Amino acid sequence: MAVNLYDSAYALEAAIRESDEFLYLKMMYDGVNADPASKNMFDHFREIQMTLQQKQMTGQNISEQELQQAQASVLQVQQNEKIFRLMEAEQRMNMIIHEINQVVMKPLLELYGERQ
Repeated sequence: MAVNLYDSAYALEAAIRESDEFLYLKMMYDGVNADPASKNMFDHFREIQMTLQQKQMTGQNISEQELQQAQASVLQVQQNEKIFRLMEAEQRMNMIIHEINQVVMKPLLELYGERQ
């Protein structure tokens, strides 16, 4: 019996959307967005993060000033309870996605692992 992998992938997507972890993440995200001060702080933090990631990916140097700005931004968002809880929820979702990825990749790892 052939399995449609896309159907399974969409079922997994639906399961993630209905999971307690995702619903909690969404609630934390909505809470940050509902508070203008938290939203501005979070948006600024993400902008700094994205800029540094782009520079790293393209091999550009990151200045000492940019590093200090990033560190200051991290300290600032960690002091905001709403953002801190959002970041904890993001970290939990990332762990779950990583674990799911390990499960999904297991057949390939086993297949190629047998040849070594």
